[in-house]
Amino acid sequence: MAKWKNEVALVTGASSGIGWAVALALGRAGMRVAVTGRRKERLDELVDLLNESEAEGLAVPADFSREEDIAKVFEQIRSKWGGIRVLINNAGLGYQEELTRTSSKSLREMVEVNVLALTLCMQEAVKDMETAGLGQIINISSMAGHRVPHGGQVAMYSATKHAVKALTEAMWGELAAKGSPIKIGAISPGMVETEFHAKAFDDAAKAKQRYAETKALHADDIADVVCFLLSTPAHVQINDITLRPIGEKG
Repeated sequence: MAKWKNEVALVTGASSGIGWAVALALGRAGMRVAVTGRRKERLDELVDLLNESEAEGLAVPADFSREEDIAKVFEQIRSKWGGIRVLINNAGLGYQEELTRTSSKSLREMVEVNVLALTLCMQEAVKDMETAGLGQIINISSMAGHRVPHGGQVAMYSATKHAVKALTEAMWGELAAKGSPIKIGAISPGMVETEFHAKAFDDAAKAKQRYAETKALHADDIADVVCFLLSTPAHVQINDITLRPIGEKG
């Protein structure tokens, strides 16, 4: 990780869970870390923690269903630090609803945040990275992007994560065709204990029950994998990592 010291990382969806843990890990590694999400007070708290660990942090609240908010994030980072060298595309959401009954509002929000926002962030990140001749993009996906969980009522969420897999591979192909040194890969976790499932189920007790059934992964486990990918030599490209908690079925 020493090669990234003082370089700039952007972590999306950083107000809790995986994004929060990744931002702290990158700050501890000596990176300057920009964090974004919808909850300003949580981002400010995260930046305070980064500063306490002698890392530079920048909070840019944004709603990733709004294209203008995404542009604002990159504008502010460029204004303060000149651009990013590492993008952790973590922002995402899902709803547990039957596909035959899922509202158009839910469908649209999942596509806008999980697919469109992720793509727009990659586009902007590549601009910065190509200028510097250095960069790495890590998309946080899901095991739902490798199969469709039956009975889980997460069909549209799974579809968006399949799209993340396709977009990651397509971007890798475009960069490779140009001989770009920019690296890209995805991390696809199984069950991780975060706020995600409480929101998806709209039921904190049900989410807690799911975590009790299987010893879930922790956000720090995913942060460790992010740091591993960033620590690989320049000639090593890891395109996808899947990980599950021991005993998880399906």
